[in-house]
Amino acid sequence: METFDDYLDKLDNPEHRARMNEVLDWVQATFPELTPKIAWNQPMYTDHGTFIVGFSAAKKHWAVSPEPAGMAYILEDIKRAGHDHTKQLVRFPWAKPVDYALLEKMIAFNIADKAECATFWR
Repeated sequence: METFDDYLDKLDNPEHRARMNEVLDWVQATFPELTPKIAWNQPMYTDHGTFIVGFSAAKKHWAVSPEPAGMAYILEDIKRAGHDHTKQLVRFPWAKPVDYALLEKMIAFNIADKAECATFWR
């Protein structure tokens, strides 16, 4: 995806770059109504100007952040799946398969929950 090319080019590890590209492409294909953008040097998706989900890359993992309300909604799923997490993000090891079911649940929740939201953050 062209919007994220510069970001992806900065990922040194080609396997990490490919994984992040795969995930970002999946989001766009699954939720074509979302707008891709770079903000705070990270790829994210918005809907009618409000934040839906953001991504970041680190040495040992990539992470996804759906805001605290989105995290609270999927917290039990995160724990059951054994994913490392904080109050604001879920970390996924590069070497493990992508948990697309979890991603879909968190993104769909934020789209529905923020349908009437008029601000970027909750």
